[in-house]
Amino acid sequence: MKAERGGWRPMRREELRDEFVHDSYQSGKKLAEPSLCPECGAVYRGGRWTWSGAPAKASKVLCPACHRIRDGFPAGHVTLRGEFFVAHRDEILQLVQNRAARERAEHPLLRIIAIEPSPDGALITTTDIHLARNIGDALHSAYKGELEYHYNKQENLLRVAWRR
Repeated sequence: MKAERGGWRPMRREELRDEFVHDSYQSGKKLAEPSLCPECGAVYRGGRWTWSGAPAKASKVLCPACHRIRDGFPAGHVTLRGEFFVAHRDEILQLVQNRAARERAEHPLLRIIAIEPSPDGALITTTDIHLARNIGDALHSAYKGELEYHYNKQENLLRVAWRR
């Protein structure tokens, strides 16, 4: 009679699957806990980054969001265009900032890197694809218009285009 393994069984080599998305900004190894990001103050504890207070002896590690910001290498691009955007620029950008602040409060790695205005629109870069998608969804929900997503799996990059 075989010993019971509690639902766990070894896998054969041919059963192993490739990682779905490789993000070079995510650590490939487990970080020391707790770890503190010296730039933003986020704390790595329990396998995730949070805004909880760090003990005095916490290791210093740059979080993935600060690393992306420092390198100027965004994971998300949100392009805003159209006559409606130009006419309501301040209101729409305030909605974007509010959404980003709400996401950042729960998820420290979801941040806006920059908002670059242009005469007929704006380009918003983000540290994470999820924030870019959430900003696009919020704009479409509030103002309708045309919304497009273009995801590049090899680069783990999401381009969102909204216009009205």
